[in-house]
Amino acid sequence: MKTILVIESDAIVRESYAETLKSSGYNVIIAQDGDIGINMAIINVPDLVLCNTALMDVDGFCVLAVLSKNLLTSHIPFIFINTKFKLYTLRRGMDMGADDFITRPFQDNQLVRAVEFRINKLKTTIDHSENVVRMGQDKIDNVKGIPNINEIILRGTNRRLKKKQTLYFENDHTQGLYFLDEGCLKTFRLNSNGRELITNLYHAKSFIGLGSLLLEDTLADTAEAMQNCSVYFFPKRTVLELLIDYPDLNQYFIKILSMHLRQKEDELIDMAYESVTKRLSKVLVRLNESTSPIDHIAVTRYDLAGLTGIATETVSRILSDFKHQNLIEKSGSHIHIIHTGNHQIK
Repeated sequence: MKTILVIESDAIVRESYAETLKSSGYNVIIAQDGDIGINMAIINVPDLVLCNTALMDVDGFCVLAVLSKNLLTSHIPFIFINTKFKLYTLRRGMDMGADDFITRPFQDNQLVRAVEFRINKLKTTIDHSENVVRMGQDKIDNVKGIPNINEIILRGTNRRLKKKQTLYFENDHTQGLYFLDEGCLKTFRLNSNGRELITNLYHAKSFIGLGSLLLEDTLADTAEAMQNCSVYFFPKRTVLELLIDYPDLNQYFIKILSMHLRQKEDELIDMAYESVTKRLSKVLVRLNESTSPIDHIAVTRYDLAGLTGIATETVSRILSDFKHQNLIEKSGSHIHIIHTGNHQIK
């Protein structure tokens, strides 16, 4: 049953409206002035408000102004009633968002028809809005980027990098997003003494440059191939179009950034509290987990020093210790972890 709020100062007129609407199947609540009417509207949230423009304290225009600014009541159809409406009064009410104006005297059925029309119109509007939202949600649900990620990646421009070749330099303007399809790549920064500090190692099937792209900032580091690589490039505009066409990619990229953030937090804690041996062992384990079981880790002691913040000579000494303990096998720059049970390695 729909509820109608009647705001009218004249008790006889107020009861007359209430009786007419009740006989037509409506639930009616009444208020004798504007202040009470506003409070009742906010508390009860009726389906329609019927209000006299000339109330004893707060006039009908003030009531409409207050209700139209309240999130609970701004959607409620509002009908003004008065014995006479001047042109400027009609214009004022329309500008404020009044839905209809009824001039007294009128027949009971005129009042009922006006109320029914406004309530039905609101229902039609709500139904249409829900259908639009539902259609939009269906479209989003039916367009999934993650299952089609391989197909999406092939839309990019492919580039081959040889070992030691640079993909981009620190402070370059962000042009787009990179996807490392094959190979291994490192990103690094140089300190004031020219020492290289590796900020990340990327293995096959990794996105690169995502943070700088979304921040619309310059690139934070230099990217260099550690072995022959195959990289796909997506211009910034293409990435934005993909995020619109495939909404689930937004969540996918957020997950990637969150994982990177968690990794950096762990590295900071290790730098602050762990021994150099423990720091190096954790890096080796992480690198080992990112390669297949039959592969060796191809990384130089200089890269390990850059990853851990440890002197190159110290890295060499710790690797020799691991080798003597039969924890790793080492041949040149290739390292193979043969035992991870020891507390030094894991």
